[in-house]
Amino acid sequence: NVHPAPSWDALVDTTTTLYALAREARLGTEKFMLDGRHTGTGGGNHITLGGPTPADSPLLRRPDLLRSLITYWQHHPGLSFLFSGLFIGPTSQAPRVDEARHDSLYELDIAFQQMPAGEAPTPWLVDRLLRNLLVDLTGNTHRAEFCIDKLYAPGSASGRLGLLELRAFEMPPHAHMALFQALLLRALVARFWRQAYRQPLARWGSGLHDRFMLPHYVAADLRSVLAELREAGYPFQDDWLDPFVEFRFPHYGTVQVGDLALELRAALEPWHVMGEETTAGGTARYVDSSVERLQVRLSGTADGRYVVACNGRKVPLQATGTHGEQVAGVRYRAWNPPSALHPTIGPHTPLVFDIIDTWNGRAVGGCTYHVAHPGGRNYETFPVNAYEAEGRRIMRFWNYGHTAGAIVPPPPVAALGRFLPEGSLPAPLTPPTEAVNTDYPHTLDLRRQPR
Repeated sequence: NVHPAPSWDALVDTTTTLYALAREARLGTEKFMLDGRHTGTGGGNHITLGGPTPADSPLLRRPDLLRSLITYWQHHPGLSFLFSGLFIGPTSQAPRVDEARHDSLYELDIAFQQMPAGEAPTPWLVDRLLRNLLVDLTGNTHRAEFCIDKLYAPGSASGRLGLLELRAFEMPPHAHMALFQALLLRALVARFWRQAYRQPLARWGSGLHDRFMLPHYVAADLRSVLAELREAGYPFQDDWLDPFVEFRFPHYGTVQVGDLALELRAALEPWHVMGEETTAGGTARYVDSSVERLQVRLSGTADGRYVVACNGRKVPLQATGTHGEQVAGVRYRAWNPPSALHPTIGPHTPLVFDIIDTWNGRAVGGCTYHVAHPGGRNYETFPVNAYEAEGRRIMRFWNYGHTAGAIVPPPPVAALGRFLPEGSLPAPLTPPTEAVNTDYPHTLDLRRQPR
């Protein structure tokens, strides 16, 4: 926690100085997991907005400013997911307003209708309207993406400070990344102070945890935010997002097959909280962190000739709008914990990806992704630096290992009989076709049996 910044220059000085002093004290804002993944420390970089006094707080003076921020975040899930930590979803430390109860948006619509436009002389109004809606599944006002428990709480004077805390920000690894987060929020506040954002709430449904778990859609969503800010007169640049995308969605590897390129990149996964389990110390709540997700991107094809299969099952690639580019997610069990959802389903790794030429019925290339060391090595220490971490990541991706042989539909036997000896025809594999999951059309869930 640092003291409030009365200006942008003061915030820059505080942030850069804090990062520099922390580094001199051998404290870091990043860490490397055993498998080499580069991630945050888990510490929060929550941003608090307010005024010098509660009466000066822009959120109490203009209730529609808070409405604008909540609505805009709800319209752009990338704002919730790009800057947060590994644990996201309805039971995380900062759940979105539409991730908990199914009827929360309906109730929020009614609350917004009671908010006056412009400045209002009733500082208590915004707290009373939103206090019971900006909460987590258990009704905790602190564990919410937009935390207003210190805005104008009725219980005590310490809760009437006119403060809004945005909790979906994890500590980024560099001071400039932390400053970008603050600059983005300052620009949105300035924009909505000039003109309130009064739009109906979006009903994302299952698409929230389908499309917006993939780096392509998160990055595209944030680019649209920056484009709107540029139109409003704030000169944000798209390449400012690049460090966040690379940090949040590590690149696993790319294989090039002629004009085709198959890229694997980490994606997001909202882990489920398990039921209570009695332990020696009482009760504990675990999350099923054994389920992971990655993004598959195929580029260089536009005629529908090629499909991608993962472990023999078709990946539901969707066109992105860029010529010859398609993306999809693959959800899988990475390891076998003692307590998890669906305990009878074992790990799906390694993941073998095939680029299948449907005209010739064969895989023309592919790759293999290992969640752990492919040789079974068990690391006992964490990487000492970024180079060792990168080495551990590189060895888990093989740009080879696709399935050999014919894939259904096989070539006609009569056509091959003139060239192959009798009995030497390759056995056709199971065709990688299955119905698209209507709940999650962008995701292949290997835990779910094909239908």
